[in-house]
Amino acid sequence: MFPAAFDYHRVDSIDETIALLHEHGDDAKLVAGGQSLLPLMKFRLAAPSVLIDIGRVAELRGVRDAGDTLVAGAATTHQDVLDDPLLRTRCGALPTVVRRIGDPQVRHRGTLGGALAHGDAAGDLPALALALDAEVQLASQKRWRRVPAAAFFTGHLETALAPDELLLSVRVPALGPDWTYAYEKFAPGSG
Repeated sequence: MFPAAFDYHRVDSIDETIALLHEHGDDAKLVAGGQSLLPLMKFRLAAPSVLIDIGRVAELRGVRDAGDTLVAGAATTHQDVLDDPLLRTRCGALPTVVRRIGDPQVRHRGTLGGALAHGDAAGDLPALALALDAEVQLASQKRWRRVPAAAFFTGHLETALAPDELLLSVRVPALGPDWTYAYEKFAPGSG
């Protein structure tokens, strides 16, 4: 099946993205990797009239050290999470969980912010964000705000992300090498 027609904007900056979100509101959706949104569009479960491609916005990619937390840009791919030395050594739980997401194609295209913004309660990353007490940073023309994961996820496929807001980054604790963790993924009907 083919998605409904839409206007496409490829942006290069956070400011350009926020301006387009402000202009189009509920009619716009953001895409970087498209691993959550595009299947919904193909089945016409989502039909945005405007698609804003944030894949080239450099400020939304990568991981940086912020002392007792690590900040990962929303457009950081799952593969970049796996490859990042800061995350591997200071918050190993994140790469451990990401390694179990999809297949190599999904991991190379899908993004951290996209998985969180999708708000799928059955997803790997929302559960981890809750377990880590992660925070997401959101921006619009009106405000910039940090929202704890516990307040960000409001229901199945629902988040606190307003139609005119951009998910900028995710903050996770820098746990260090002495911290232990485990993650087990169960397939439906495995019990």
